[in-house]
Amino acid sequence: MIEATGLTKRYGSTPAVDDLSFTVRAGVVTGFLGPNGAGKTTTMRLILSLDKPSAGTVTVGGKPYARLASPMREVGALLDAKAVHGGRSARSHLKCLAQTNGIPASRVDEVLGIVGLTAVAGKRSKGFSLGMCQRLGIAAALLGDPQILMFDEPVNGLDAEGILWIRTLMQSLAAEGRTVLVSSHLMSEMENTADHLIVIGRGKLIADCGIGEFIAASQQQAVLVRTMQPRALAAAIASAGGTTSAAANVPGSEGAIEVRGLTEAQVADLAFANGIRLTHLSTSQASLEQAFMELTADSVDYQASQPGPATAFKGTKA
Repeated sequence: MIEATGLTKRYGSTPAVDDLSFTVRAGVVTGFLGPNGAGKTTTMRLILSLDKPSAGTVTVGGKPYARLASPMREVGALLDAKAVHGGRSARSHLKCLAQTNGIPASRVDEVLGIVGLTAVAGKRSKGFSLGMCQRLGIAAALLGDPQILMFDEPVNGLDAEGILWIRTLMQSLAAEGRTVLVSSHLMSEMENTADHLIVIGRGKLIADCGIGEFIAASQQQAVLVRTMQPRALAAAIASAGGTTSAAANVPGSEGAIEVRGLTEAQVADLAFANGIRLTHLSTSQASLEQAFMELTADSVDYQASQPGPATAFKGTKA
């Protein structure tokens, strides 16, 4: 388990992490999300005692990381896939880590096999692609067979097979009862991987909940309904505190009404109570990306305009 209480890190007068409190539980994959500059990497560095907090505490397995007797046996982390001596082979890199941390040398070939690098174990890492470096970094994180694992952008540089592999690996590690914290900007991947989310913005906690609960909090969540009595239904919904609009940008929603502020069951009960026949009723669920964009909108430092006819690049004559 990872536990932060009032965790704060300032650089001068600027807070990178601001009074952050959360718990990363064992047995689930916890996604760590936030816009660029939100403080995710700083928080992970604080967890690993690579930076000293300005205030607050953070523990791994009940202790500060700096006080762990055998760090690699208790916590495995991937923060920078390129942080490898380019002149060393993959096997030599891992052997060095094993020797300095009291880990049996036999474990090196085990983790090389787990991450799929056995065939290139003797090659120097300076010739590795980013995806191969990611695999080597994951192998290093797994080397001590730790109960707590942290990954910062682990799918960078991985192809489709590699992304599926790391997703399955993280879920299997959590299923073994380990603590798994993963930071990523790929919302579609987090939607398929994470069970729980910790979302921060400008160093502050925005959400700490299950992924379904996070998505349900989005205003993109709506109920789609079709009826031959749209005016009567709209009036009933308005009297119950809901709102209606013509459905848009939802596949198969032609002619449907989009209802917000009420659940699917509430809409069905209203229709029944008012004698309104419905020909279709379903919930249109927001994606994690839609929910994330909506709920972190006030925490984005740099917002570019959306491309369109007015912002299209104009060609110049040679």
